[in-house]
Amino acid sequence: MSCISRINPSQKVLILSLSFISRDPRVMRQVRLLERRVQLSVAGYGAPPDANVKFIRIEPTSTSPLAKVLQEARLMGARSEEFYWRRPDIQGGLQALNGQRYDLIIVNDIVALPLGLRVARESPVLVDAHEYSPQESDDKLVWRLTYGRHYHFLCQHYLSQAAAMTTVCLGIAEEYKRNYGVTATVIENAPSRQNLGPSNVEAHRIRMIHHGGALRSRRLELMIDLMEQLDPRFSLDFMLVGDDKQYLRALRERASKDPRIRFLPPVPMPDICRATNCYDIGLYLLPPANLNNRFALPNKLFEFIQARLAVAIGPSPEMARVVQEYGVGVVAKSFDLSDIAMALNCLTEQDLVRYKRASDAAAEKLCFEKAAERLLMIIDRLLPSSTPNSMFA
Repeated sequence: MSCISRINPSQKVLILSLSFISRDPRVMRQVRLLERRVQLSVAGYGAPPDANVKFIRIEPTSTSPLAKVLQEARLMGARSEEFYWRRPDIQGGLQALNGQRYDLIIVNDIVALPLGLRVARESPVLVDAHEYSPQESDDKLVWRLTYGRHYHFLCQHYLSQAAAMTTVCLGIAEEYKRNYGVTATVIENAPSRQNLGPSNVEAHRIRMIHHGGALRSRRLELMIDLMEQLDPRFSLDFMLVGDDKQYLRALRERASKDPRIRFLPPVPMPDICRATNCYDIGLYLLPPANLNNRFALPNKLFEFIQARLAVAIGPSPEMARVVQEYGVGVVAKSFDLSDIAMALNCLTEQDLVRYKRASDAAAEKLCFEKAAERLLMIIDRLLPSSTPNSMFA
């Protein structure tokens, strides 16, 4: 695809994310998209990304249990505006970015939006909201009374000031439209297109994989319990990352009586699809504990497809839409383990071959290269006029 674009290699763009940049797949895809098209700066936590960028480090706010309690107490007793600008990482970001001029700022998540708008001055700001911040953890009462209210305030007061907005799926875009009157373009969490093909299927062996963050809210233990109801053909490997060592230990202990369940070392983010190509099924069960879980359309779904796997999920509406539209796997009728087990135990060798071939066909469409075309069009529209050049080259 090509177009006449206003982008110019001399234009300055900032990607701002209050996350550990090199471990944030969505942000890193933005970096890869723009690093050779503009003079790109990236501001966020952690080590510099391995990319052609100017990196501006922001020190993260402490996440120790005591620090979290103190932050929640401050938030309950303070106005959101005052709390926001007193955050150590926000103050650090202001100091680090003070005096810089950019032609466009791309901010990731609502929490970075006020900071990005202040740094931008008159330049346009594109906010990638990722998920639905005001109900991120609304299954927890304390969170609803603190950060839930805080993010609602930020959305109310700042979203309308952004020049454009993106998010991960249609359901979340509709929530932002309904509650805040803003329109978001959907940019799916798809990885780059992978040069892979479906691996062979064995008649009496079905290898399942689940990879991703070990977060308690995802209830990964359900997939361990599911194995008790699956026939002997099935095995399950986990590749998990995360800092909750107590939860990881609990998962290992829960699975210790079933030799069909293994915990493998995680692989680097760019290697996930190739490392999992040898499996048959990508498994993900995510009960709708909160709005973001209900509307989840995560990286791993698209990584399963790029790895040319069959997909097995519960009835999560956004994931189910993709699985059913492209015919890449099974959707259980409920999150009851008996329903999920029924959907899996009925699978035949021929079913798996068909689903993996469907993933192979879908991989050409469900990749970042396709989503990037939409994102580049937005960026092109927001950048000031300059010498015509092909941004899609």
